[in-house]
Amino acid sequence: MATVSPPWNYTLHLPHDPRAPGIARGTLRLILAAHEMPDLVPTAELVAAELLANSHCHTQGPYALRLRSAEPGRLRVAVWDTDPRVPPGFSNASATATSPDAEHGRGLPLVRACADAWGASVLRELGTSKGGKLLWAECGGGASTW
Repeated sequence: MATVSPPWNYTLHLPHDPRAPGIARGTLRLILAAHEMPDLVPTAELVAAELLANSHCHTQGPYALRLRSAEPGRLRVAVWDTDPRVPPGFSNASATATSPDAEHGRGLPLVRACADAWGASVLRELGTSKGGKLLWAECGGGASTW
């Protein structure tokens, strides 16, 4: 049995380094193992990988992986970065489909398809958040009241 019951949260601050997304995914796996949530690992890791890759490829500054569980068996995966612009593939559920030949543009629609809920927050105030945006997705079944 897990020693820490929800709610819990973790934030991993990452430099703009090509190794950072892999380190973050490994950290996610360790956290979910520690909280005895192995069933969520495949979906949570895919969601995190896509959000982290998006931040790494499309921003120049640092970014952060945030994991939160407010109820048993449910997880929110979020990635913060310094760019306040929400990508069109994430902000609009009816965004145009990606061409089968396109090399980019499938990641965020994939996140939306795998998540039970998803969203974006633009952080306009400087300070702890340093502005930017937070893209998040929840997995673990059913709708959440978060």
